[in-house]
Amino acid sequence: QVQLVESGGGLVQAGDSLRLSCAASRRTLSRYSMGWFRQAPGKEREFVAAISWSGGGTYYADSVKGRFTISRDNAKNTVSLQMNSLKPDDTAVYYCAAALADQAEGVILPRQYAYWGQGTQVSVSS
Repeated sequence: QVQLVESGGGLVQAGDSLRLSCAASRRTLSRYSMGWFRQAPGKEREFVAAISWSGGGTYYADSVKGRFTISRDNAKNTVSLQMNSLKPDDTAVYYCAAALADQAEGVILPRQYAYWGQGTQVSVSS
């Protein structure tokens, strides 16, 4: 069982930056590909970014490519999402998730992820 806890959300203005963090307990993350998803009110949960277990591969949704960067530190059992040039459309609850997979590309569906955090709210005002 992997427990994931997100932090770093908040209320910012358009164009600002935020850095989300996800900390794991009870089990090392090094066996898992990690992903970030988001869910806005009234919308389905959508893929944001993923990183392979080694950190050598990353994959992004087109809507965040060039603005968001996913990274991980297996020694610290953490995964981060650096979000730059934030837009009001980025407003959502952001979730960290772990998948029993080696790669990042193609691991974009919620059902591919076995463990989830509780989410952290990101609100971007115009």
